[in-house]
Amino acid sequence: MKHFVLGVLVTILALVGGVYFFLRLGFLDLRADQQPSRFEDGMAMKFLDASVGRRARQRPNPFQASTKNLEAGLNTYETHCSLCHGDPANRRSPVGTTLYPPAPQFLEKAPDMPENQNFYIIRNGVRWTGMPGWKKVLSRDQIWKLTAFLAHIQHLPPAVQQEWKSAASLKSSTPTVKEQGANRHE
Repeated sequence: MKHFVLGVLVTILALVGGVYFFLRLGFLDLRADQQPSRFEDGMAMKFLDASVGRRARQRPNPFQASTKNLEAGLNTYETHCSLCHGDPANRRSPVGTTLYPPAPQFLEKAPDMPENQNFYIIRNGVRWTGMPGWKKVLSRDQIWKLTAFLAHIQHLPPAVQQEWKSAASLKSSTPTVKEQGANRHE
């Protein structure tokens, strides 16, 4: 029995050591310009769901989905989120789709987590992705209103939907830094 336990321990140490040297010697390709592997696609979201489900406090959103609160959430989204997650002018964000793993494109697939879990993710971020934690930038109220906006992104009241389309088209008509530089050389 002693030899069996020793064999198991040696096997585990050999596996851990092999993985360590595989990673330490640079054999894992960490480029962001490639598609996530099947393993990552299949398992990463399950791991994230389990982690967030365990840590996000069970609490309701203190803000009702009123037009005023949804507009406040929309403004926060346009300012801080649309660059990676898209908006009516750019349904697939050119920035968000180049991240590894790609950022969810909310106009194609709305967030389907409960609001308390979305609040947790927005507030704390997600390690090894482009998703930062916003708790040092946004207030709790801003994050909750943003969470309400995301929960209703597919079914916004007409006034909020119109404001979003207007804000997105205004933003998309503003020249980028690259375009401004190109115009100077003409």
